[in-house]
Amino acid sequence: QVQLVESGGGLVQAGGSLRLSCAASGRTFTNYVVGWFRQAPGKERELVARITWDDGSPYYSESVKGRFTISRDNVKNTVYLQMNILKPEDAAIYYCAARLVWAGAYAYWGQGTQVTVSS
Repeated sequence: QVQLVESGGGLVQAGGSLRLSCAASGRTFTNYVVGWFRQAPGKERELVARITWDDGSPYYSESVKGRFTISRDNVKNTVYLQMNILKPEDAAIYYCAARLVWAGAYAYWGQGTQVTVSS
């Protein structure tokens, strides 16, 4: 079983930065893909970034490419999402999730952390 705990959300002005953290307990992320999703009120949940733990290869949605950076810390078993040049449309609840590399669905989810961006 994998437990995921997000932190780092908060209120920031447009143009500002936040760093989200996703810490795992119960096992390491070896053989896992870890993704950051977000869901704004009235909108569908969307994948904004993911990282393959073993080789660190990232993926970004077009809406955040060039502004967000996903990274990992092998020692702390933690995945980060550095969010820069935040826009009001980035406001949402951000969730981290994990799936095995060969799995189609994310099996483990955190509780979410709120990001609010004021204009």
